[in-house]
Amino acid sequence: MSFKPLKIGKHTIKYPIFQGGMGLGISWDRLASAVSLNGGLGIISSVGTGYYEERAHISKELNAKPYGSENFYSKEGLKALITNARKLCGDAPLGCNILCASNDYARIARDACEVGFNVIVSGAGLPTNLPEFTADFPDVALVPIISSAKALKIICKRWQGRYNRLPDAVVLEGPKSGGHQGFTYEQCLDPNFALENLVAPVVEEAKNWGSFPVIAAGGVWDKNDIEKMLSLGASGVQMGTRFIGTFECDASDNFKEVLLASKEEDIKLIKSPVGYPARGVQTNLLDLVAKRMGPKINCISNCVAPCGRGKEATKVGYCIADRLFDAWSGKKETGLFFTGANGYKLNKLISVKELMDKLVNGE
Repeated sequence: MSFKPLKIGKHTIKYPIFQGGMGLGISWDRLASAVSLNGGLGIISSVGTGYYEERAHISKELNAKPYGSENFYSKEGLKALITNARKLCGDAPLGCNILCASNDYARIARDACEVGFNVIVSGAGLPTNLPEFTADFPDVALVPIISSAKALKIICKRWQGRYNRLPDAVVLEGPKSGGHQGFTYEQCLDPNFALENLVAPVVEEAKNWGSFPVIAAGGVWDKNDIEKMLSLGASGVQMGTRFIGTFECDASDNFKEVLLASKEEDIKLIKSPVGYPARGVQTNLLDLVAKRMGPKINCISNCVAPCGRGKEATKVGYCIADRLFDAWSGKKETGLFFTGANGYKLNKLISVKELMDKLVNGE
């Protein structure tokens, strides 16, 4: 099967492959620009942009961390990211991934439009108000992340009724994805909620609203998986973890080493301060957290609303912003290393160009 170009709103990507937005700092300018340059949709994560080239007010008294959500989600950092990405991929479409759970969500969405992103992908909660925040930028494609046909119906009903707008595409994320899940712990392990069982109902729901591309995500690994999702009715796929195994991925070498060394049994569902189960590698941090001996929790960045300025972090035993920063910067002892369920399949680093070739033409 040869893959056709995929139209997302007013933008066309050569191959129907989104690179998942991975924060903090895992998919930034180097990875996203390489993916867009090679025919996919590169997606930059908006999480922690204050750390990018220290573009925010970073308090030296607070262990060099961005203070408050306005600095953690730095517009200056986001602008620097897309500017540097454009130096490599030119005018190819670029996406920005924004968590609905982010503090300052509305402002981050406007920032992403203003600095020049073509596509906004948004999940970790239902982005029911996203069109309101992007109304001045009609050319920016809006792509919600959902986990069920019911969630898609809620979004379409709200968007059409309130904003006379429908999604330009939708990412359907199944329970094998890395990071936060749109499912309960039990559902993540229930075969009824496997991605292949979710695609058809979501495609049918999309047809009720005039039809738009459904992008399948969560556990998609190779060309065979892509073809399977397309055969089920999806128009494309989103892949995150597979792109961590590239030279261009913005994660530190130590981060990549943790994934390359992981075995299937090392990848676990864990509790998160965001309130959803999350998937990552069982590392020293999680061992410490289980003994209630994790690093000190002191909410500095005020990153996600559900955490309640550190309340939920204290309950689960770690601060997600600080621990994701440690992972990105390569601190194996205290980092939180998110991965999809298939992360153990990574065995060596390759270039994005080589990976795209494998995905499009087969191994």
